[in-house]
Amino acid sequence: MEIHTDFLVLGTGIAGLSFAIKAAGLGSVAMVTKKDKTDSNTNMAQGGIAVVQDAADRFDYHINDTLTCGVGLCDEEVVRFVVSEGPERVRELVHWGVEFTRSTDHPDRFDLGREGGHSMRRVLHARDLTGREIERALHAKAALEKNIRIFENHIAIDLIMKSAVLGQKMEQGDRCLGAYVLDIAGREVHTFRAKFVVLSTGGAGKVYLITTNPDIATADGIAMAYRAGAKIANMEFIQFHPTCLYHPDAKSFLISEAVRGEGAVLKLKSGVTFMEKYHPMKSLAPRDVVAKAIDTELKRSGDDYVLLDITHRDREFLHTRFPNIYEKCLEFGIDIAADPIPVVPAEHYLCGGVVVNAHGETSIEGLFACGEVSCTGLHGANRLASNSLLEAVVFAHRSFLRAAELLPGSQEVPLAVPPWDPKGATESDESVVVSHNWDEIRRCMWNYVGIVRSDKRLERAQRRIDLINQEIEEYYRNFIVTHDLLELRNIAITAKLIVACARMRKESRGLHFNLDYPEKNDRIWLKDTVVSREALWRKA
Repeated sequence: MEIHTDFLVLGTGIAGLSFAIKAAGLGSVAMVTKKDKTDSNTNMAQGGIAVVQDAADRFDYHINDTLTCGVGLCDEEVVRFVVSEGPERVRELVHWGVEFTRSTDHPDRFDLGREGGHSMRRVLHARDLTGREIERALHAKAALEKNIRIFENHIAIDLIMKSAVLGQKMEQGDRCLGAYVLDIAGREVHTFRAKFVVLSTGGAGKVYLITTNPDIATADGIAMAYRAGAKIANMEFIQFHPTCLYHPDAKSFLISEAVRGEGAVLKLKSGVTFMEKYHPMKSLAPRDVVAKAIDTELKRSGDDYVLLDITHRDREFLHTRFPNIYEKCLEFGIDIAADPIPVVPAEHYLCGGVVVNAHGETSIEGLFACGEVSCTGLHGANRLASNSLLEAVVFAHRSFLRAAELLPGSQEVPLAVPPWDPKGATESDESVVVSHNWDEIRRCMWNYVGIVRSDKRLERAQRRIDLINQEIEEYYRNFIVTHDLLELRNIAITAKLIVACARMRKESRGLHFNLDYPEKNDRIWLKDTVVSREALWRKA
């Protein structure tokens, strides 16, 4: 089946929904999501959205905090417009029905939290379920828009490129015409034609063994953009959240940074504090510092976890401020009002991604990217806590404005796109290949491309990941595509990109720490690592 639409949005998180709601006023919008429409990284976000609200706060303070956290690699122009446009985007979210928590003392004001790296309280939240509240409101708003059609349980296979349709070599000026999309339940591949395609597919958490991300975070947008020839940057900057609940029955449950913002202190199992050795902000230090400190202490002690202690705060306060965390910990026998929480670092956020300009445009005509899938220049070498939701709404709006400019003169490219061709592929009876390679990639990345790296570890990772990619591509060509196979192919390619960028950067900066180059090198490496399919082909 061939489906024609003005806008094709891949992903239903905050970035995709924000764009779609606005674009529905311009034309038809098709949204594709792999599972239920509420399955997204946004839905898992606990902390909130960082934006200047308090009279004592200033844009310059937020800008400076972001630049400091990004360790020299933030694009200052981008930082300035994201921070300054933030309040208007938040007002828009409130207008759409998002109910942020209000101050108990001043109900006309928002309750503002503070997280690591922030010099002021500026994090708007909906208790500790901010993402869920945003998703609720945006889906309710989208449901009112007649021009939006959501395709649940569909997964994009690849972008459709003009050059491929014409049988030409990829080159500058290529255009995206849509995407081939698999109906998972119906096991049928549809052709989606669109004037503009928006990647809002989220991050890459499932590339790693331990992650706070949901199962859908398999870097599909990054892998598709790479295969289509788009530029990808800064994939080495993987943010590991310092405090993931450590419990054999807890599936990587995140303990929000806001808990430290409300006074929680990190301690060893012996009860001794340690963050004062690593940063003047102690337990409120930026995430890269805290994650590396915990990793160092665990390696030194041989312990499996450290403790996050907020038992000095009142039980009623904890239950009111962190109801989700409070109840979830109780399920595992941990009363956070009386017991320190056992925590370990886990992969959390990708600061790199598909390169975009200030309007969310990628290096491919007709293709936009916004949210975690993109590399905008905001985060640099390390994301400031709660800047991700802010980035998503600001760039979704800017992408919409740019698309609105381009739409009047844009016509669907008059090319007959061939339907999906399986090329003689057959049903596979060896699904163990998928599960084995999935596990091997994630363990390899966790062991060799984790919080602390070295040249030797990265070389080992590259050899393994290259071999796995070859095996997967052979498997992909021979067998009919499935949901699991597509995700495996995408995490394998994304792992390759992470390793490639990590090997390029011969220094330690922000989220990238290499034992062989333990210092920053501003003279050579005050720049992004940019890769593309063409560049890696030439190198190979």
